[in-house]
Amino acid sequence: MNQKEIKELIEFLIEKDITEFELERGDVKLRVKRGAETHVVAAPVMQAAPIITSAPVAAPAPSASSASKAPAPVAAPAAPPADDADLHYVKSPIVGTYYESPSPGSPPFIKVGDRVKEGQVLCIVEAMKLMNEIEADASGEIVKMLVSNGAPVEYGMPLFAIRK
Repeated sequence: MNQKEIKELIEFLIEKDITEFELERGDVKLRVKRGAETHVVAAPVMQAAPIITSAPVAAPAPSASSASKAPAPVAAPAAPPADDADLHYVKSPIVGTYYESPSPGSPPFIKVGDRVKEGQVLCIVEAMKLMNEIEADASGEIVKMLVSNGAPVEYGMPLFAIRK
């Protein structure tokens, strides 16, 4: 299995919202886990889980629709704050590790207050030893950097806030 096949597989898993997958082909074993494991480790999310599961129990009639909507509140902590409605958020297109510079010791790609253009590289997200450059999808001024260097990021997690 080559890197291109693995990348396509990961994109497919993200598209279909599959959180866990395991593949064994000859002597190659591939196991992908995303989303839920990171949330389970954090204490606040573990406390929030019973609240989410208790909501459908309190209202048994719409439990089918509530059960299908249950994953949305789990992803809510990664949502951008509502107080800055005029901001555009650049979100991570993949799960990986966030890096603010091209190599250790190098200056960061951008900092708060910088003006960026659409298509300009903002950071790198490393996924499976591949360095993926994340580009601005809007032009404007960087007003917030929402992730610290070396931190893990989730799919769809906000990385930057840009004021257009």
